[in-house]
Amino acid sequence: MIVLKSAREIENMKAAGELLASVHKELRKRIKPGVTTWEIDQFVEDYLKKHGATPEQKGYRNYQYATCASINDEVCHGFPRKEVLNDGDIVTIDMVVKLNGALADSAWSYAVGNISEQSQKLLDVTKEALYRGIAASVPGNRVGDIGHAIQSYVEAEGFSVVREFIGHGIGSVIHEKPDIPHYGLPGKGPRLKEGMVFTIEPMVNIGEWKTKMDSNGWTARTVDGELSAQYEHTIAITKDGPVILTEQD
Repeated sequence: MIVLKSAREIENMKAAGELLASVHKELRKRIKPGVTTWEIDQFVEDYLKKHGATPEQKGYRNYQYATCASINDEVCHGFPRKEVLNDGDIVTIDMVVKLNGALADSAWSYAVGNISEQSQKLLDVTKEALYRGIAASVPGNRVGDIGHAIQSYVEAEGFSVVREFIGHGIGSVIHEKPDIPHYGLPGKGPRLKEGMVFTIEPMVNIGEWKTKMDSNGWTARTVDGELSAQYEHTIAITKDGPVILTEQD
């Protein structure tokens, strides 16, 4: 069942999203060679606490951290760790923030120091794919229109879209309906309606789209060892179109 949100619920989620966005703005200054994702995770948890919020994924299915920190070929759900980030790495920081009972979810990929032209293109294409998916999220369109907008653009740029991990509805819990694949056919799937709130979070690979799971049961990485990037926003569908609740700009 798809739960439509009231204007008040969306406003509460927007407040959580604005706080989450402020975290990512802080991370822009902090992610550089020599920093560890363990330090980033500790910063995020402390920052949220100071602002009256909590990291919702900590404790979710026994997950132990405030963030997911996925480096290079890790597609998603990488564990924060004490090894330093190196010049040329890319790292994705993903988090769910709970503020006054409302949730917001956003991931962002960061360049660590100086990265290759191919790595920069991967980041640029993945971010653009996110915004193309958002642009397709208008009332009356269908979920498949979002996936098609993302997939057709990414593949035209020579990259691939991960299939195993998708966007999702969000509200009082992290995962709700509808499912939001980042691939698919236009005109297919549930119709978008005012009051829907969900994430769009394309994961894009340089090589194959397939992933494999680490022994920790959480971390997914590319099967061929090529790089992966991800950008994610939480959006609300309104009568005037999509509103980004986690906008950083």
